[in-house]
This record gives sequence, C-alpha cells and structure tokens, in this order.
Amino acid sequence: RTATMKKMIFALTALSVMGLTTTAQAAKVDVCVFDLLGKSGESYQMAQELALAAKGWGADINLVPRQDEAVADNDFKAGKCDAVFMTAMRARQYNKFVGSIDALGGAPSNAIAQRAITFALDKRNAPKMMSNLSGKKYEVAGIAPLGSAFIFVRDKKIDSIEKAAGKKFAVLGYDDAQKIMVQRVGAQAVISDISNFVAKFNNGQVDMVGAPAYAYKPLEIYKGISPNGGMFNFPVLQVTADFIIRPDQFPAGFGQKSRDWFVKNLPKSFNMINRLESSIPAKFKMNLTPEDKTKYQKMLREGRMDMTKRGIYDPAMMSVLKKARCSVDKANFECSL
Repeated sequence: RTATMKKMIFALTALSVMGLTTTAQAAKVDVCVFDLLGKSGESYQMAQELALAAKGWGADINLVPRQDEAVADNDFKAGKCDAVFMTAMRARQYNKFVGSIDALGGAPSNAIAQRAITFALDKRNAPKMMSNLSGKKYEVAGIAPLGSAFIFVRDKKIDSIEKAAGKKFAVLGYDDAQKIMVQRVGAQAVISDISNFVAKFNNGQVDMVGAPAYAYKPLEIYKGISPNGGMFNFPVLQVTADFIIRPDQFPAGFGQKSRDWFVKNLPKSFNMINRLESSIPAKFKMNLTPEDKTKYQKMLREGRMDMTKRGIYDPAMMSVLKKARCSVDKANFECSL
C-alpha cells in the first residue's frame, strides 16, 4: 500500500510541477490597442515592443488592433480583452490620478511631462495604480506620451484666444474638460470623436482643433491649415496613452515590470515627439508674445483649478504636476503662489 501511495504522491507532485511549468511558461492575454492607423501606427508598434518584453515577465500577449477607441474600450469592458491601450482622456474613468496628467496646462513642456510620468510610474506610487470599479480590479501598467496638444486654426486671423469667440472648435465629447474650457473662451464646442475631429477641421465644419504633432501627418492636418491657417506654438495640454490591465489575468508583479519598461522607453518616445514637432513647417507656427503666454498659462491654471473642484481632475496629480513644472521652470509665476 505504501508503495502505491508513494506512487500517487509522486504522480501528484509531478502533475503540480508540470502545472507550475505550464503557467510559468506564459499567461495568454489579449490586449486591445487603440491606434488610428491600426497596425501601421506608432502606438501599435510600441505595443509590439511591449509584447516582446512581456514574454520575459511571463505574459504571452496577443495584440488586437482597434482603429476606433470606443470599440477598444467596449471590448475591454466586455472582457473580450484583458487589457487596453488608449488615450488617458478615455482611460481617466479607470484611474483619475493617472488620467489627470493630461490636465489643461498641467505639463506645458515635454521635459515637465517626462518628470511627471516618471514620478507617477515609480514603485512608491504602485498603490495609486490600482483601482476597483464596481467590484472589478484595474491596474495602470504604463503611460506613454503622445506629445503636447497645440491649437490649429483654419485662418491665421484667429491669432489670439480672444478672437476664438463665436468660432467653432472640435472637442472630444467624452472629455468634459475640453467642453468647459472651449465654452469659457466663448467658442462653440462641436462635439466630435477621435476618429472624426480632424476631418471636421479639414473640411471646414469647424474653425479650430487641438491635436498633437503626432497627428499632423497621419490625420493630414496640413490640409486644414493650408493655405491660410496655422498653429499656436503654445502647448495646451500633454496627450498621453495609458495601458490598463485586469491584474488578475496577468502574472503576479507584471504591472510594476511593465511600468518600469515604460519609464525606460520615455527618452525614446520624447525624442520621436520632438522630431515630429520640429517637422511641422515654421511658416505655419504662430509664436505668442511672453505676455500672451503668461496670460494663457493663467487662464489654463484657472481652468485646471475649476476642473479639480468639479471632480474631473485628481488633486494629488495636480500637486505632482505643479512640482514638476516648478522644478523645471522655477521662475514661473505660480511657483511662489
């Protein structure tokens, strides 16, 4: 009998060891990736690099390209994807702290954005990366910069925010901050989606649009600003993308390994963004006077404080962003406030 029991115990141990090796081999996960250009876009290419690295963290990632961001989000909500890569404006619903990096005027330069993202992803902030929404656990496993959003106008005569009064401005409908801000400057908010907001600008349905340099070529913004338009050379907000996972579908410790990977890739991402920004022809860039810059910074600051009061932005992230701004630009008017 003891021999049979020994055999059984041995068989059970062997089975459990085999079980361990198969799970250690790799957890198969589906990641929905929003990229306007599908598989040929920069976000999708970054996701491919991430999937390669993730093999070393015990995850076998299958990428599902989505050119419609709402579809990517719905697939994630429905459990068709175990993770999603999409803009922070839409991901804010899962994590307000991280989703508030895109606050108006919050990170007015790439250097400031890089500091804020690096700090957010630091392991000291790991608890802030977790959220629980109606019983479901979510974790932010990465933040990728898409660059500053600039305002593009179809007519250079709109050379100040004051002249935006009454003009039509395309805003992303799911971001309340954009709607409120556009209304504050007296412009008309035209509710749009990420898939059509630039098309509306290019075909003249709206007079103004905000977008990062990242979108200039692929979305053909040059069509909308030729021949009489331009771009305010003043960053309104930093556009980021978030990698949101269901931690229970991923190997233990995956989130922090992934966040460290994103931090390591920040310099490369910002080099690309700087390159894209400088590739916009100078003839389209409208430079503001230092007085106007300060005036608009103050206006964005008021807007930011208002949105934080309204519960749109996270107050803890607002102080992170302020620290980042003041560590890069100590002379800024707000640093003594």
